[in-house]
Amino acid sequence: MHTMWKGSISFGLVNIPIKLHTATEDKDVKLRTLHNKCHAPIKYDKICTVCEEEVKPEEIVRAYEYTKGKFVVLEDEDLEKLRKENEEKAVEIIDFVKIDDIDPIYFDRSYYMSPNEGGGKAYSLLRKALEESQKVGIAKIIIRSKEQLAVIRVYENTLVMETIHFPDEVRKAGDVPNVPSEDKVTQKELETAILLIDQLTTKFEPEKYHDEYRSALLELIEAKRQGKETVTAATKEAPATNVTDLMAALQASIDRTKPKKAPTAAPRKKAAVKVKKEA
Repeated sequence: MHTMWKGSISFGLVNIPIKLHTATEDKDVKLRTLHNKCHAPIKYDKICTVCEEEVKPEEIVRAYEYTKGKFVVLEDEDLEKLRKENEEKAVEIIDFVKIDDIDPIYFDRSYYMSPNEGGGKAYSLLRKALEESQKVGIAKIIIRSKEQLAVIRVYENTLVMETIHFPDEVRKAGDVPNVPSEDKVTQKELETAILLIDQLTTKFEPEKYHDEYRSALLELIEAKRQGKETVTAATKEAPATNVTDLMAALQASIDRTKPKKAPTAAPRKKAAVKVKKEA
């Protein structure tokens, strides 16, 4: 499993060298966009809105737009220095809380944690302590130049780090439009709804759920492939070039500069001697 972050995590005076591994993967079916005329892939270029020229990667800088049309340009060196200053810090568990106190809306991404060299015992200690106390740790970590709030918990005998949103990243539910302020339902309707919920209540078994749309899309793609309903992208003809094989060019040059031999004279025919017959 690929390691995407190395560092250490601590609680109190206990320091645990760890590695992070992405715990989930995106299995969306990626579809390309083609030109319907020739079925070649569409290329999206970075074009300057004023110069209307294609911008090369080395010509691009990052900036913060603090007001419409006005920016603060941030140099790569400044951002890299800031990232290193924070990334090299050990991740410290700030608090321990009950996981039920955290609403699922805060959860973002999951990472498996494995102990780095020499961290096995401390890793086991934290895992056991979290299991026995039925608590989770709250920590901060820098991942990909962004500070993240995170939850440290146990999942199937493995420590998992769940990044969670900061409070100001979660929009207020009160701002959602057209939400009824009062429950205008009858007691009979409520009892029927609860009865239906009770009948559909079961133990959560994630294995029985799957992405039906993705499966159907893959089946459609395979059916079209088997039925030879495929297209081939058009390709550009290779531009003409004056570059030829070096040895061929050298040989041609030698042949061209060889002195021409004078044509060999054709051998003269001997004159025929006529002999007169005596009468």
